[in-house]
Amino acid sequence: MGSVLSSGMLLRGLAMMGGLATMAALTACAGAAPGAASSTVPAFVATVPAGSMPAALASTAARGTRPASPTATAKGKGKGKGKGKASPGSAPTPATSAGATIAAAGNPAGHAAVPQAAQAVATSHPDHVIGTGTPGSCTSAAVVTAVAAGGVITFNCGSRPVTITMTATAKVASSTHEVVLDGGGKVTLSGGGTTQILFMNPGWQQQWPRLVVQNLAFTGAYSATPQASGSSVYGGGAIFAGGGQLKVVNSSFAGNRCYASGPDLGGGAIRAVGMYPGSPVYITGDTFTGNSCSNGGALSGLYAQFDVINSALTGNQAIGWGANPAAAGTAGGGSGGAIYTDGNSYDLTIEGTVMRDNTAREGGGGIFFVVNAGGGTLQITGSTLAHNPSGQFQNAPGIFDSVNGHDTQPVTLSSSIA
Repeated sequence: MGSVLSSGMLLRGLAMMGGLATMAALTACAGAAPGAASSTVPAFVATVPAGSMPAALASTAARGTRPASPTATAKGKGKGKGKGKASPGSAPTPATSAGATIAAAGNPAGHAAVPQAAQAVATSHPDHVIGTGTPGSCTSAAVVTAVAAGGVITFNCGSRPVTITMTATAKVASSTHEVVLDGGGKVTLSGGGTTQILFMNPGWQQQWPRLVVQNLAFTGAYSATPQASGSSVYGGGAIFAGGGQLKVVNSSFAGNRCYASGPDLGGGAIRAVGMYPGSPVYITGDTFTGNSCSNGGALSGLYAQFDVINSALTGNQAIGWGANPAAAGTAGGGSGGAIYTDGNSYDLTIEGTVMRDNTAREGGGGIFFVVNAGGGTLQITGSTLAHNPSGQFQNAPGIFDSVNGHDTQPVTLSSSIA
């Protein structure tokens, strides 16, 4: 084990501290299409025991002179304040379509041991089967209904891989004990550029439900919910989890997005907030490519411990600008090109994983890891991190690591970080 900061590494004049602001409630907001009129949606309100209300975190990076006009590291995303609209002129996506074989997920060179709790679960005796053997029988409505019912869910969409374009978000019922969604390596769930795909919000640090996602692909998902005072229910282009447990195995996430600005908003692919502290969020054998959000282009956590095992994170972008809290005249964000985590008393573990070509306009082109109080460790084992540029600050190559208000170094073993 040892430090990855070389003697030649130049810091960007950072001073890091945690700031706390009272959070009044956790209110779920359904993602709406960019630019669409607002609509009334059912609220999922978390019940939090007295005295345990979490704080919305503001991790301050005090820097030197800010450029008068930021240079966008997120190509084609403007200054991080846009709504992330789908590219004009793109052809509409059929509700369900058959396609080519889905590529295997994860880091093929990753050889970290996978604990039983992080492995895929058995689905040979499902509670629900989506589809009756044809692509057309596998619909967005069928996915929404099955997820709401809970239990073990598989797909029967024919012999060829299929893409199901979601027209509504599938929501896990808070009364459910477990939802297992297994695509069998043949199913892609698409958000069509407008829709968040999966949503779970049982309440702050509740133990159940447990959501298990395995052998699936997610693409084109979008969460349009901006950051709002008094709430932490925002972010997570493909998957949002607020409490409960989450495990994602052998799945891929490509081109998923969430709102492009906000100091603590994140998770182009996955956002986990106030998760059950007795179990980490397991990311096992997964691939994240070309996802983007204000912070945490691929993964974002607030009071959530992630274990990232034998996975690949490449080309993800934190496209916000102004850090956390937002600098004057900015909307905030832009840290953690691949992974952004914040909170108290938690760890982040990276094992057997490759992280390349992720970018952040502010800090931590690869990883932004801040523990405001209570201690915690960023540990990187048997992994490769390369060319993850940080636009404004870092204290290790592609990494910003701060614990209890002090810049620190990740704990590394048998890893290459450059």
